[in-house]
This record gives sequence, structure tokens and C-alpha cells, in this order.
Amino acid sequence: MSAPARTRSEAFASRDWALLTAVALMWGSSFWLIDIGLDHLQPTAVAWLRILFGAATLACIPAARHGIRQADWWGVGLLGLVWMVAPFTLFAFAQQSIDSSLAGMINGAAPLFTAVIAAVWSRRLPTGKLLTGLFIGFAGVLAINWPQGQGAAGTGLGVGLVLSATLLYGVAFNLAVPLEERNGALPVIWRAQLVSVVVAAPAGLVGAAGSSFAWPSLLALVALGVFSTGLAFAAFTTLVGRVGAARGSITVYFIPVIAILLGVVLLDETVAVIAIGGTALVLVGAYLTSRSTRGEPTAGDESHRPTA
Repeated sequence: MSAPARTRSEAFASRDWALLTAVALMWGSSFWLIDIGLDHLQPTAVAWLRILFGAATLACIPAARHGIRQADWWGVGLLGLVWMVAPFTLFAFAQQSIDSSLAGMINGAAPLFTAVIAAVWSRRLPTGKLLTGLFIGFAGVLAINWPQGQGAAGTGLGVGLVLSATLLYGVAFNLAVPLEERNGALPVIWRAQLVSVVVAAPAGLVGAAGSSFAWPSLLALVALGVFSTGLAFAAFTTLVGRVGAARGSITVYFIPVIAILLGVVLLDETVAVIAIGGTALVLVGAYLTSRSTRGEPTAGDESHRPTA
């Protein structure tokens, strides 16, 4: 049964913030892990192996094996293509010609793409409160990444690949919500990953054959698959099912914040003043986006979509 429409209009509950934090922690290390994997593995191997390890992780959870509606298989398959196969491959190729800091900055546009696609899909404009929160948060992402982005290497092709991947994320975030409502988050994500494993296998196997073995790269891919692909995707799908696609997508804004914290704690890095200000903007944007929008139907509240 679908969740009541008012559920996704309420202010974030403690569980929502917990899900957001967990996903941000796991996704915050993704670009770093991809860089390590690319040291010895081909891009197609990186994309395929992370999905394979993610699917294997979810297979260990009994709830993921619950059945789904037969009519939803096409949507689940499409979700696997637009959320995993295509973006993972695009990012892996892009990071051969673009620095991870620049990739992370561009990826910060995902919530904006999500809101625009949700508006088109639901035929409703986002509320002013939601748009304000999204734009403030995006400004924070730009500020955080600005110091590292200065002089960052990047080609036009690399930027285009990341933009394409980010746009696909916007599509996927919206597509995941109704599927999760009808079938549950774990069954949907696990099957989407199984489809992705099969689709990406030919290119992934060819890439693996052309790669060289090294424990650091392999272990990075295991972590990328188990945490950033398996557990994080399941948690994020649960979150957007609870609060809506546009509001849940603010998780992406916290990825550079987590990266900064990891750098300070683990690598003793210094933080630029503008990055601290950017973090404050991210928090303000998240606060505005998380507030109740009850009585203000928004794009991204899929319960207001016209039925097919």
C-alpha cells in the first residue's frame, strides 16, 4: 500500500536524518575509492565489479529476496540502467580525464536535476521553500569544492560525461520512489542491481581481462560495492520513499562535507575558510528542504502524479 501523501510533506524525522547521514558517509568516499580502483582496473571493470559486490551484499539480506509485482519488472530494469550501469560507467571513464574534486562539484547538481524532472513528471512546480533550500545547498557544494577545483584538470568530454551521469541520477531518484512504495526498497534495489550485473557483464569482463591485479584496487572495489553500492542504495531508496525524490536528493549535498571531515580526521588536511562557509550553506539548505511542506504539494511528491 502506498504511503499517505502527507508522509512525504512532513518534516524529516530522526530516522530520515539517520538514513541521510549513513548514505552521505558511504557515498562520500565513492570518488576516492573509484580513483584507487582505476589505478589498476579498467573503467568498465570498476563499474561492473561495484555492482556485482553490491548485489552480492544485498543477496545476504532475506528481505531483499521478497517478490515484486510482475508489472514493475520493466521499471526495475530501467532503474538499473539509469542509476547504475550508465552512470557508473560514465563516472569511471570521466575520472580518467577529470579530477575527482571537479567531478564532485558537478555531481552536486543532482538534486536540482531531480527537482526539475519531478516537476515535469508530476506537472507541479516545486515550492519556494524547496527551491530555496536546493539552491542554497548547491551554492554550498560549489563553495566547498572551489578551493580544490582551482586548477583541477578536466576535459570537455569528462565534464560532459559527469553531467550526463548526474542527469541520469535525477531520473533514477524519481523513478525509484513509486517502485519502492509498491514493492519495498530492498527488493527493488537488489533486482535492479541483478539486471545491471547482467547488462554490464560483457564490457565488465573485457575490462577485467585488460586490468592488472592489485590488492588496494580490489579492496577499494569491494568497499565501493558493499557500502557505496549495496547498503547505501538500499538506504537511499528507503529515504526517498519516505520524504520524496527532490527532498531526499539533498543527501548529495553532504558528500563533499563528509569528504572534508574525512580529510581533516584521517589525513590531517587543512580546510579553507570558503569551504567552512560552504558547509554552513549546505546545512542551511538541508534545514530548509527538510522542513514540513504540508499543505504545499511539491514536485517530487509522487502521490500527486496523474495516474497512467
